[in-house]
Amino acid sequence: MANAHNSNALSETSHLQQLGEARVAVVHTEWNDAIVTEQIKGCRKILDKFSAVCTDVVAVPGSFELPFGCRHLYSSCLSLPPEKQPEAIIAFGAVIRGGTPHFDYVCKAVTDGLTSLNLTLPIPVVFGVLTLDTETQAWERLGGPHGHKGEEAALTALKMIHFCRTRKS
Repeated sequence: MANAHNSNALSETSHLQQLGEARVAVVHTEWNDAIVTEQIKGCRKILDKFSAVCTDVVAVPGSFELPFGCRHLYSSCLSLPPEKQPEAIIAFGAVIRGGTPHFDYVCKAVTDGLTSLNLTLPIPVVFGVLTLDTETQAWERLGGPHGHKGEEAALTALKMIHFCRTRKS
């Protein structure tokens, strides 16, 4: 099982101090609101720590709608001046396994959709969707023994912004 505490690469953040006002947008689900709210809280903590700006926080009904929400958010920001546009988007959600195959279909669809956006949009889309067997597993990943996945998603977004800024195509 992935654990951020065992990743030196994730904990190395000294280069992020020089990012200045990195711009990150968040698209999140309305489902499993308590879990998603905690993901966003952890994300904001990291963005504040590195003086990053959260340009938008928008909600979509469920995880299946996250790819559309991310793409629509990106498209709607194109009319803004470049210095106001997000440099990364984080998609937050929590899908908890039930007694039907619905879980598998939703997880595959959201994973495929966000992957497709990563390959087509010029900014990174960070996968912040928790795929869980139980709600207890969510809390283990939101400040418990498996770190805080909201914080990790924000760090990933900032690292990808740094990557993009330093490797212009």
